[in-house]
Amino acid sequence: MGIPAELRDFWVSKRKSMEIASPNEPNVHHQKTASVREAVESGFKTAIITGSVAAVPTLVACRTIPWAKANLNYTAQALIISAASIAGFFITADKTILQSAKDNSRKNFDKTT
Repeated sequence: MGIPAELRDFWVSKRKSMEIASPNEPNVHHQKTASVREAVESGFKTAIITGSVAAVPTLVACRTIPWAKANLNYTAQALIISAASIAGFFITADKTILQSAKDNSRKNFDKTT
C-alpha cells in the first residue's frame, strides 16, 4: 500500500512548480509590513484620542450623577474607557489595512491592463 510512483512524481513536480517565487514577492512582503505598520500607528493614535474623549465624560458622570456614583466603581470606569480605546484602535487599524489592500489591488489591476 502506498502512492503509485507516477502519482507521487506528479505531486512532487507540482509542488516544486508552486514553490518558485515570483520576482515581485519581496516587494509584496515589504508592502504588507508597511501597511501593517501604518495600521498600528494610526490605530494607536486613535486609541489615545478615543481614550481621552471617553475618559472625561465617564469620570465627570461618576462624580456628579447619583446613579453612576452609586453603581460604577473604579473597575467599571476603567473598563468603559479601555473599551472605547480598544474599539477605536481596531476599527482604525482595520480600515487602514482594508484601504491599503484596496490600493494595492488597484495598482496590480492597473499593471495588468
